[in-house]
Amino acid sequence: MGRGRRLSRFELPDARRAAHLPRLDFDGVLTRMQTRTVRAWTWVHKWSSLVSTLFLLMLCITGLPLVFTHEIDEVLLHQQWEPANPAGPKLSLDQVLEVALSRHPGEVGAFMSFDEDRPVVNVTSVNPNGPADVYNFQPIDQTSGEAAPLVAGHPVMEFLLQLHTDMFLGLPGMLFLGAMGLLLVAALVSGVVLYAPFMRRLPFGTVRADKAARTRWLDYHNLLGVVTLAWVLMVGVTGVVNTLATPVIAYWKDTALSELTAAYDAPVAAGERAPLDAAVKRAKAALPGMTLQFVAFPGSSYSTDHHYAVFFHGDTPLTTHMTTPALIDARTGELSAVAPMPWYVKTLSLSQPLHFGDYGGLGLKILWALLDIATIVILVSGLYLWLAKRKKT
Repeated sequence: MGRGRRLSRFELPDARRAAHLPRLDFDGVLTRMQTRTVRAWTWVHKWSSLVSTLFLLMLCITGLPLVFTHEIDEVLLHQQWEPANPAGPKLSLDQVLEVALSRHPGEVGAFMSFDEDRPVVNVTSVNPNGPADVYNFQPIDQTSGEAAPLVAGHPVMEFLLQLHTDMFLGLPGMLFLGAMGLLLVAALVSGVVLYAPFMRRLPFGTVRADKAARTRWLDYHNLLGVVTLAWVLMVGVTGVVNTLATPVIAYWKDTALSELTAAYDAPVAAGERAPLDAAVKRAKAALPGMTLQFVAFPGSSYSTDHHYAVFFHGDTPLTTHMTTPALIDARTGELSAVAPMPWYVKTLSLSQPLHFGDYGGLGLKILWALLDIATIVILVSGLYLWLAKRKKT
Protein backbone atom coordinates (compact mmCIF):
# COMPACT_ATOMS: atom_id res chain seq x y z
CA MET A 1 0.00 0.00 0.00
CA GLY A 2 1.49 3.31 -0.97
CA ARG A 3 2.67 5.87 1.56
CA GLY A 4 0.30 8.74 2.14
CA ARG A 5 1.00 12.37 1.36
CA ARG A 6 3.36 14.04 3.80
CA LEU A 7 1.60 16.76 5.77
CA SER A 8 3.02 20.22 5.66
CA ARG A 9 4.13 21.72 8.89
CA PHE A 10 1.11 23.98 8.86
CA GLU A 11 -1.11 20.91 8.89
CA LEU A 12 0.60 19.23 11.85
CA PRO A 13 -0.97 19.30 15.29
CA ASP A 14 -0.01 22.35 17.33
CA ALA A 15 2.54 20.54 19.50
CA ARG A 16 4.39 19.07 16.51
CA ARG A 17 4.03 22.27 14.50
CA ALA A 18 5.84 24.24 17.18
CA ALA A 19 8.89 21.98 16.83
CA HIS A 20 9.19 22.93 13.15
CA LEU A 21 9.01 26.71 13.73
CA PRO A 22 12.27 28.71 14.07
CA ARG A 23 13.00 29.42 17.74
CA LEU A 24 13.44 33.05 18.83
CA ASP A 25 16.35 33.51 21.21
CA PHE A 26 14.79 36.09 23.52
CA ASP A 27 17.67 35.81 26.01
CA GLY A 28 20.16 36.47 23.23
CA VAL A 29 18.21 39.47 21.94
CA LEU A 30 17.97 40.87 25.47
CA THR A 31 21.67 40.33 26.04
CA ARG A 32 22.53 42.11 22.79
CA MET A 33 20.25 45.00 23.72
CA GLN A 34 21.85 45.25 27.14
CA THR A 35 25.32 45.18 25.58
CA ARG A 36 24.44 48.01 23.19
CA THR A 37 22.93 50.01 26.06
CA VAL A 38 25.99 49.54 28.24
CA ARG A 39 28.24 50.57 25.36
CA ALA A 40 26.19 53.71 24.79
CA TRP A 41 26.29 54.69 28.46
CA THR A 42 30.01 53.89 28.58
CA TRP A 43 30.58 56.24 25.66
CA VAL A 44 28.57 58.99 27.38
CA HIS A 45 30.43 58.50 30.67
CA LYS A 46 33.87 58.43 29.06
CA TRP A 47 33.54 61.48 26.86
CA SER A 48 31.50 63.65 29.21
CA SER A 49 34.16 62.98 31.84
CA LEU A 50 37.19 63.44 29.60
CA VAL A 51 36.00 66.69 28.03
CA SER A 52 35.17 68.28 31.39
CA THR A 53 37.73 66.77 33.78
CA LEU A 54 40.43 69.44 33.59
CA PHE A 55 37.92 72.27 34.00
CA LEU A 56 36.14 70.46 36.83
CA LEU A 57 39.49 69.92 38.54
CA MET A 58 40.15 73.65 38.27
CA LEU A 59 36.73 74.39 39.77
CA CYS A 60 37.26 71.94 42.64
CA ILE A 61 40.76 73.19 43.45
CA THR A 62 39.77 76.87 43.36
CA GLY A 63 36.49 76.12 45.14
CA LEU A 64 38.24 74.52 48.13
CA PRO A 65 39.67 77.79 49.58
CA LEU A 66 36.60 79.72 48.43
CA VAL A 67 34.48 77.68 50.86
CA PHE A 68 36.41 79.45 53.63
CA THR A 69 36.48 82.91 52.03
CA HIS A 70 35.14 84.75 55.07
CA GLU A 71 37.50 83.00 57.49
CA ILE A 72 40.57 83.51 55.29
CA ASP A 73 39.79 87.18 54.68
CA GLU A 74 39.27 87.68 58.41
CA VAL A 75 42.74 86.32 59.14
CA LEU A 76 44.57 88.02 56.26
CA LEU A 77 42.75 91.37 56.23
CA HIS A 78 41.68 91.93 59.80
CA GLN A 79 41.74 95.67 60.52
CA GLN A 80 40.94 97.50 63.71
CA TRP A 81 38.66 100.42 62.94
CA GLU A 82 36.39 102.62 65.01
CA PRO A 83 33.85 105.13 63.69
CA ALA A 84 34.71 108.78 64.21
CA ASN A 85 31.70 109.45 66.50
CA PRO A 86 30.40 106.12 67.81
CA ALA A 87 27.84 107.73 70.11
CA GLY A 88 26.96 110.62 67.83
CA PRO A 89 24.09 111.01 65.36
CA LYS A 90 24.33 109.38 61.97
CA LEU A 91 24.19 111.18 58.66
CA SER A 92 21.05 110.66 56.62
CA LEU A 93 21.30 108.57 53.47
CA ASP A 94 20.85 111.71 51.36
CA GLN A 95 23.78 113.34 53.17
CA VAL A 96 25.95 110.26 52.66
CA LEU A 97 25.11 110.27 48.96
CA GLU A 98 25.90 113.99 48.71
CA VAL A 99 29.31 113.45 50.35
CA ALA A 100 30.13 110.56 48.02
CA LEU A 101 29.14 112.41 44.85
CA SER A 102 31.02 115.56 45.90
CA ARG A 103 34.24 113.56 45.64
CA HIS A 104 33.41 112.48 42.08
CA PRO A 105 31.76 115.43 40.29
CA GLY A 106 29.58 114.50 37.36
CA GLU A 107 28.74 111.06 38.67
CA VAL A 108 25.37 109.74 39.87
CA GLY A 109 24.48 107.10 42.40
CA ALA A 110 24.13 103.55 41.14
CA PHE A 111 23.94 101.48 44.33
CA MET A 112 24.02 101.95 48.07
CA SER A 113 24.71 99.06 50.45
CA PHE A 114 25.13 98.78 54.20
CA ASP A 115 27.74 97.03 56.33
CA GLU A 116 26.27 94.59 58.81
CA ASP A 117 28.76 95.18 61.63
CA ARG A 118 29.92 98.78 61.02
CA PRO A 119 28.08 102.10 60.70
CA VAL A 120 29.34 102.30 57.14
CA VAL A 121 27.38 103.01 53.98
CA ASN A 122 28.92 101.92 50.69
CA VAL A 123 28.12 104.17 47.75
CA THR A 124 28.70 103.01 44.19
CA SER A 125 28.62 105.80 41.62
CA VAL A 126 29.02 105.98 37.87
CA ASN A 127 29.57 108.63 35.22
CA PRO A 128 26.49 108.49 32.96
CA ASN A 129 28.54 109.86 30.07
CA GLY A 130 31.58 107.71 30.70
CA PRO A 131 32.51 104.11 29.84
CA ALA A 132 29.91 101.51 30.73
CA ASP A 133 30.45 99.37 33.84
CA VAL A 134 33.17 101.64 35.26
CA TYR A 135 32.17 102.34 38.86
CA ASN A 136 33.60 104.12 41.88
CA PHE A 137 33.03 102.39 45.22
CA GLN A 138 33.25 104.46 48.42
CA PRO A 139 32.76 103.18 51.98
CA ILE A 140 31.66 106.17 54.08
CA ASP A 141 31.55 106.44 57.87
CA GLN A 142 27.93 107.32 58.56
CA THR A 143 28.89 109.03 61.84
CA SER A 144 31.16 111.60 60.18
CA GLY A 145 31.09 111.41 56.38
CA GLU A 146 34.77 110.45 56.32
CA ALA A 147 36.12 107.67 54.15
CA ALA A 148 36.08 104.30 55.91
CA PRO A 149 38.54 101.47 55.24
CA LEU A 150 37.55 99.37 52.27
CA VAL A 151 36.57 95.84 53.28
CA ALA A 152 37.38 93.79 50.22
CA GLY A 153 38.58 90.30 49.61
CA HIS A 154 42.25 89.39 49.67
CA PRO A 155 43.75 89.73 46.16
CA VAL A 156 44.50 85.99 46.04
CA MET A 157 40.92 85.14 47.01
CA GLU A 158 39.57 87.62 44.48
CA PHE A 159 41.75 86.02 41.80
CA LEU A 160 40.49 82.53 42.70
CA LEU A 161 36.88 83.70 42.71
CA GLN A 162 37.21 85.27 39.27
CA LEU A 163 38.92 82.16 37.91
CA HIS A 164 36.24 79.96 39.45
CA THR A 165 33.41 82.14 38.15
CA ASP A 166 34.30 82.91 34.54
CA MET A 167 38.04 82.27 33.98
CA PHE A 168 38.42 86.04 33.37
CA LEU A 169 36.32 85.72 30.19
CA GLY A 170 33.11 87.36 31.38
CA LEU A 171 29.77 85.95 30.30
CA PRO A 172 31.24 83.58 27.65
CA GLY A 173 33.46 82.09 30.34
CA MET A 174 30.51 81.68 32.71
CA LEU A 175 28.41 79.95 30.07
CA PHE A 176 31.32 77.69 29.10
CA LEU A 177 31.74 76.57 32.70
CA GLY A 178 27.98 76.03 32.82
CA ALA A 179 28.34 73.66 29.87
CA MET A 180 31.09 71.80 31.75
CA GLY A 181 28.67 71.51 34.66
CA LEU A 182 26.09 69.90 32.38
CA LEU A 183 28.74 67.41 31.23
CA LEU A 184 29.38 66.64 34.91
CA VAL A 185 25.68 65.85 35.36
CA ALA A 186 25.83 63.55 32.31
CA ALA A 187 28.92 61.81 33.74
CA LEU A 188 27.17 61.29 37.08
CA VAL A 189 23.99 59.85 35.57
CA SER A 190 25.89 57.55 33.22
CA GLY A 191 28.19 56.49 36.07
CA VAL A 192 25.20 55.40 38.16
CA VAL A 193 23.76 53.43 35.23
CA LEU A 194 27.08 51.65 34.70
CA TYR A 195 27.57 50.99 38.43
CA ALA A 196 24.24 49.12 38.74
CA PRO A 197 25.39 45.90 36.94
CA PHE A 198 28.75 46.17 38.70
CA MET A 199 26.90 45.98 42.04
CA ARG A 200 25.40 42.62 41.11
CA ARG A 201 28.84 41.01 41.06
CA LEU A 202 30.40 42.57 44.17
CA PRO A 203 29.03 43.70 47.53
CA PHE A 204 28.63 47.45 47.98
CA GLY A 205 31.83 49.16 49.03
CA THR A 206 34.15 46.35 47.94
CA VAL A 207 37.75 47.38 47.30
CA ARG A 208 39.77 44.55 45.79
CA ALA A 209 43.03 45.34 47.55
CA ASP A 210 44.74 42.17 46.30
CA LYS A 211 44.22 43.06 42.64
CA ALA A 212 46.26 45.21 40.29
CA ALA A 213 46.56 48.96 40.89
CA ARG A 214 44.10 49.81 38.13
CA THR A 215 41.46 47.52 39.64
CA ARG A 216 41.96 49.02 43.09
CA TRP A 217 41.62 52.54 41.74
CA LEU A 218 38.50 51.51 39.80
CA ASP A 219 36.95 50.33 43.08
CA TYR A 220 37.94 53.54 44.88
CA HIS A 221 36.60 55.60 41.97
CA ASN A 222 33.25 53.77 42.00
CA LEU A 223 32.91 53.83 45.78
CA LEU A 224 33.68 57.53 46.18
CA GLY A 225 31.47 58.34 43.21
CA VAL A 226 28.44 56.62 44.72
CA VAL A 227 29.02 57.96 48.25
CA THR A 228 29.34 61.57 47.08
CA LEU A 229 26.79 61.32 44.26
CA ALA A 230 24.02 63.43 45.81
CA TRP A 231 26.42 66.17 46.93
CA VAL A 232 28.32 66.37 43.63
CA LEU A 233 25.03 66.45 41.71
CA MET A 234 23.72 69.27 43.91
CA VAL A 235 26.94 71.30 43.62
CA GLY A 236 27.07 70.69 39.89
CA VAL A 237 23.48 71.79 39.28
CA THR A 238 23.79 74.89 41.50
CA GLY A 239 27.03 75.74 39.74
CA VAL A 240 25.25 75.61 36.39
CA VAL A 241 22.51 77.87 37.77
CA ASN A 242 25.10 80.36 39.04
CA THR A 243 26.61 80.67 35.56
CA LEU A 244 23.23 81.91 34.32
CA ALA A 245 23.15 84.88 36.71
CA THR A 246 23.62 87.57 34.04
CA PRO A 247 20.93 86.37 31.60
CA VAL A 248 18.53 85.53 34.47
CA ILE A 249 18.77 89.05 35.95
CA ALA A 250 18.46 90.57 32.49
CA TYR A 251 15.35 88.49 31.79
CA TRP A 252 13.83 89.46 35.15
CA LYS A 253 14.42 93.14 34.43
CA ASP A 254 13.06 92.92 30.87
CA THR A 255 9.91 91.03 31.86
CA ALA A 256 8.72 91.28 35.47
CA LEU A 257 10.11 94.76 36.12
CA SER A 258 9.11 96.15 32.75
CA GLU A 259 5.52 95.00 33.29
CA LEU A 260 5.41 96.94 36.58
CA THR A 261 6.71 100.11 34.95
CA ALA A 262 4.85 100.06 31.66
CA ALA A 263 2.87 103.15 32.62
CA TYR A 264 5.95 105.35 33.04
CA ASP A 265 6.88 107.36 30.00
CA ALA A 266 10.22 109.01 30.77
CA PRO A 267 13.28 108.39 32.95
CA VAL A 268 13.61 110.43 36.14
CA ALA A 269 16.59 112.79 36.00
CA ALA A 270 18.88 112.99 39.03
CA GLY A 271 17.69 116.51 39.88
CA GLU A 272 14.03 115.40 39.90
CA ARG A 273 14.36 112.54 42.34
CA ALA A 274 12.53 112.39 45.67
CA PRO A 275 14.67 112.24 48.85
CA LEU A 276 16.33 108.86 49.29
CA ASP A 277 15.60 108.66 53.03
CA ALA A 278 11.88 109.07 52.44
CA ALA A 279 11.96 106.38 49.75
CA VAL A 280 13.73 103.90 52.06
CA LYS A 281 11.30 104.63 54.91
CA ARG A 282 8.35 104.03 52.60
CA ALA A 283 9.90 100.73 51.49
CA LYS A 284 10.50 99.63 55.11
CA ALA A 285 6.86 100.31 55.89
CA ALA A 286 5.84 98.07 52.99
CA LEU A 287 8.11 95.21 54.12
CA PRO A 288 8.11 95.20 57.93
CA GLY A 289 10.32 92.74 59.77
CA MET A 290 12.85 92.43 56.94
CA THR A 291 16.44 93.70 56.87
CA LEU A 292 17.55 96.47 54.51
CA GLN A 293 20.19 95.12 52.13
CA PHE A 294 20.87 97.64 49.37
CA VAL A 295 19.33 100.33 47.20
CA ALA A 296 19.51 100.35 43.42
CA PHE A 297 19.14 103.83 41.92
CA PRO A 298 17.11 104.62 38.80
CA GLY A 299 18.83 103.44 35.64
CA SER A 300 21.00 100.82 37.35
CA SER A 301 21.03 97.15 36.44
CA TYR A 302 18.83 96.14 39.38
CA SER A 303 16.21 98.83 38.96
CA THR A 304 14.29 100.72 36.30
CA ASP A 305 14.66 104.21 34.89
CA HIS A 306 11.80 105.39 37.11
CA HIS A 307 12.33 103.80 40.54
CA TYR A 308 14.46 103.34 43.56
CA ALA A 309 14.57 99.57 44.06
CA VAL A 310 15.01 99.02 47.80
CA PHE A 311 16.03 95.42 48.54
CA PHE A 312 15.40 93.56 51.78
CA HIS A 313 16.31 90.07 52.97
CA GLY A 314 15.33 87.66 55.75
CA ASP A 315 17.20 87.03 58.99
CA THR A 316 17.97 83.29 58.86
CA PRO A 317 21.17 81.82 57.34
CA LEU A 318 19.25 80.74 54.25
CA THR A 319 16.71 83.57 53.88
CA THR A 320 19.49 86.17 54.01
CA HIS A 321 20.02 85.20 50.39
CA MET A 322 16.32 85.62 49.50
CA THR A 323 15.72 89.23 48.53
CA THR A 324 12.51 91.17 47.93
CA PRO A 325 12.54 94.65 46.37
CA ALA A 326 10.10 97.47 46.96
CA LEU A 327 9.85 99.80 43.99
CA ILE A 328 9.54 103.45 44.98
CA ASP A 329 8.57 106.05 42.40
CA ALA A 330 11.73 108.15 42.13
CA ARG A 331 9.77 111.28 41.21
CA THR A 332 7.04 111.21 43.90
CA GLY A 333 8.53 108.93 46.57
CA GLU A 334 5.35 106.83 46.58
CA LEU A 335 5.32 103.03 46.70
CA SER A 336 4.76 101.63 43.21
CA ALA A 337 4.92 97.91 43.96
CA VAL A 338 6.43 95.21 46.08
CA ALA A 339 7.99 92.88 43.55
CA PRO A 340 8.62 89.41 45.00
CA MET A 341 11.30 87.67 43.03
CA PRO A 342 9.98 85.11 40.51
CA TRP A 343 10.91 81.47 41.01
CA TYR A 344 13.88 81.58 38.65
CA VAL A 345 15.51 84.49 40.52
CA LYS A 346 14.83 82.76 43.86
CA THR A 347 16.51 79.65 42.47
CA LEU A 348 19.50 81.76 41.51
CA SER A 349 19.57 83.40 44.96
CA LEU A 350 19.60 80.03 46.74
CA SER A 351 22.09 78.37 44.42
CA GLN A 352 25.10 80.33 45.66
CA PRO A 353 24.87 79.43 49.38
CA LEU A 354 24.06 75.83 48.46
CA HIS A 355 27.02 75.75 46.07
CA PHE A 356 29.56 77.00 48.63
CA GLY A 357 27.94 75.63 51.80
CA ASP A 358 27.70 79.20 53.05
CA TYR A 359 24.62 78.86 55.24
CA GLY A 360 25.38 76.41 58.07
CA GLY A 361 28.46 77.66 59.89
CA LEU A 362 32.01 76.36 60.01
CA GLY A 363 30.97 72.71 60.51
CA LEU A 364 29.10 72.62 57.21
CA LYS A 365 32.00 74.34 55.45
CA ILE A 366 34.40 71.65 56.69
CA LEU A 367 32.02 68.97 55.38
CA TRP A 368 31.89 70.80 52.03
CA ALA A 369 35.70 70.87 51.93
CA LEU A 370 35.99 67.11 52.63
CA LEU A 371 33.47 66.31 49.90
CA ASP A 372 35.35 68.64 47.55
CA ILE A 373 38.58 66.72 48.23
CA ALA A 374 36.76 63.43 47.57
CA THR A 375 35.59 64.85 44.24
CA ILE A 376 39.16 65.77 43.32
CA VAL A 377 40.18 62.15 44.02
CA ILE A 378 37.31 60.91 41.81
CA LEU A 379 38.38 63.16 38.92
CA VAL A 380 42.07 62.27 39.20
CA SER A 381 41.34 58.55 39.51
CA GLY A 382 39.03 58.67 36.49
CA LEU A 383 41.76 60.31 34.44
CA TYR A 384 44.28 57.71 35.68
CA LEU A 385 41.96 54.81 34.75
CA TRP A 386 41.57 56.16 31.23
CA LEU A 387 45.30 56.69 30.75
CA ALA A 388 46.13 53.25 32.21
CA LYS A 389 43.64 51.58 29.87
CA ARG A 390 45.11 53.34 26.82
CA LYS A 391 48.63 52.34 27.88
CA LYS A 392 47.54 48.74 28.33
CA THR A 393 45.94 48.55 24.89
